[in-house]
Amino acid sequence: MKVIALQSGSNGNCFYVETRNVRLLIDAGISARQAELRLAEHERDIRSVDALLVTHDHSDHAKSMGIFQRKFGMPVYVTRRTLAASQRYLKVGKMERVRIFAAGSSLSFGDVIVHSIPTPHDSAEGVAYVVEDDQHRVGILTDLGHAFDGLREVLRSLDAVIIESNYDHRMLRDGAYPQRLKKRISGDGGHLSNDDSAKLLKDALQQSVDTENPRLRWACLCHLSEDNNSPEKAVQTHRDTLGEDFPIYVAARDGVGPIMEL
Repeated sequence: MKVIALQSGSNGNCFYVETRNVRLLIDAGISARQAELRLAEHERDIRSVDALLVTHDHSDHAKSMGIFQRKFGMPVYVTRRTLAASQRYLKVGKMERVRIFAAGSSLSFGDVIVHSIPTPHDSAEGVAYVVEDDQHRVGILTDLGHAFDGLREVLRSLDAVIIESNYDHRMLRDGAYPQRLKKRISGDGGHLSNDDSAKLLKDALQQSVDTENPRLRWACLCHLSEDNNSPEKAVQTHRDTLGEDFPIYVAARDGVGPIMEL
């Protein structure tokens, strides 16, 4: 399995997951042109993507879903409430290939199953995803709200994960954001902090059946705040918690990352 972060942050999110026979995009918060060019940097053709799956209706995740569908022909998988909110507020336009699914259900793409996981993020009907083939399970866990019941169990089942690490507590506390926005970010419907993410990953590693060779092979930190975090701060927090040996990537706010493999 191969995973590429095409971009992640409040300015736009899009992830690519590839198995032997299936190619998926998660979220369409960047332009179609950006997505096409960034996949091409890794010699991937966006027109070969089998489906686009949307996590929730916020613009940095959903604004280009209609353009992706019309330009590249891929079907869009989305919950009913997320679609309605996106049509109302983002004006995503007419789409001919829309597949509605219920949050919490699983979707089949050939030999790949994608499990959707309802999240408490402050959107119409947010979900995270776990992509599973016959060998591996990879989580795309962003805009989670908080470490809700069941999240730790999901992480313990994964071979790799893209997980949000949105803010540093001190930077958010001392920063210039208005208090209501600080409360929203750090509240139950907001985002995970660096500390939250690091603790969840530590739990997943410690609860592995084989602690010498844990199931979780790597993590990619995503959705870092431009104002309340930095890649260096996020990585250091995780290093302080997880040690120096566990592989950690960081999804860029403004460009494509490397191919991350299992």
